Amino acid sequence: MKLKALHLGKFDDVGGIERHVRSLLRGLAATGEVEVVNLVSNDSPRTDRHVDHGYLTVRAGCWGSVSSLALSPSLPWLALRLHREHRFDLVHLHFPDPLGQLVASLLPGSVRRVISWHSDIVRQRWAMALYQPLLTGFVRRADAIVGATPFHFSGSTQMPPHGGQQRVVIPYGFEAREFQPTAASRARLQQLLAEKRAAGGRALFALGRHVYYKGFDVLLRAMAQVDAVLWLGGSGPLTEALKAIAQREGVSARVRFVGRIPDDELVAYYEAADAFVLPSVAKAEAFGLVQVEAMYCRRPVVSCRVGTGVEWVNQDGVTGLVVEPNDAAALAAAINRLLADAPLCAAMGEAGRRRVEREFSIDNMVRQTLALYREVCGESVAAR
Repeated sequence: MKLKALHLGKFDDVGGIERHVRSLLRGLAATGEVEVVNLVSNDSPRTDRHVDHGYLTVRAGCWGSVSSLALSPSLPWLALRLHREHRFDLVHLHFPDPLGQLVASLLPGSVRRVISWHSDIVRQRWAMALYQPLLTGFVRRADAIVGATPFHFSGSTQMPPHGGQQRVVIPYGFEAREFQPTAASRARLQQLLAEKRAAGGRALFALGRHVYYKGFDVLLRAMAQVDAVLWLGGSGPLTEALKAIAQREGVSARVRFVGRIPDDELVAYYEAADAFVLPSVAKAEAFGLVQVEAMYCRRPVVSCRVGTGVEWVNQDGVTGLVVEPNDAAALAAAINRLLADAPLCAAMGEAGRRRVEREFSIDNMVRQTLALYREVCGESVAAR
């Protein structure tokens, strides 16, 4: 019998976690064994719904955010209405998400609870002190917790001690079909290669929301010691501050703030660059899905040792180089080492591609998740 699962994502399409949720839900829906609904906050006060990715997404009206918490007061009501319509067997949450926890708590006790633990709450320590007791009780009552790497369990300081629920490692899957060349990506690639030649023939790529833990300020300081062009994708609350840093460091002529990159052009940036840089400085970066994207495109990765799954994904000396966080000189040295050694870049790029194909397939992620759902909901589904 088909399972019915409600996912409480944060947003529809913002960053790596949102792309992960989209890939997972699309894969689950394609099996024909799960009916999935994704309930998220919209980027406007309007509530709407779509089936753009092969499953139903309901976007609750949102009036901004406070401490990364979306102000979507209609989410609880929408969740209850969707449950009346679909009679969900389970709710799958993506932590950290206090609002999602509140919504899930309002669903009937018969609805099983699965939590994907993407990261600890790092910056809002004052709020965490108040929230920890509520988090602990909720997590202990969950039926299963999923971590994308072993570090998600061993490195967490906020996950409660084992409460008897299942704890499984299911690596994020990579959506390879989204990284096939298109007419748009080929055209963009030619433009980027021309830009690269004009800048001296060496290029780097970095991508992510412009927020504190991404460490883009450190990367910009490192660029003062690197002779290459940098394409910095994404946007966020720190975009203007980052532009000011680039100006102050004297690197603004070599740093391109390219903003949001269309999905059908993204592969061009990876292919045009010599290396990909993930300069994250805090445990809020728990995986770095962009690393997997770069590795699939055979590009070595320079990342930082933040004590999470980031360094599990990018293996130091194998698929790239790992340096200490918040160290612009070390970051620059690692980048320069790769830029000066084309054979090393090629070898690490090939090792990265093999690792992605071996460890991070969509099929593996979907199969393991579906098996977990079946195990968690076995008795309730059989009785339906």
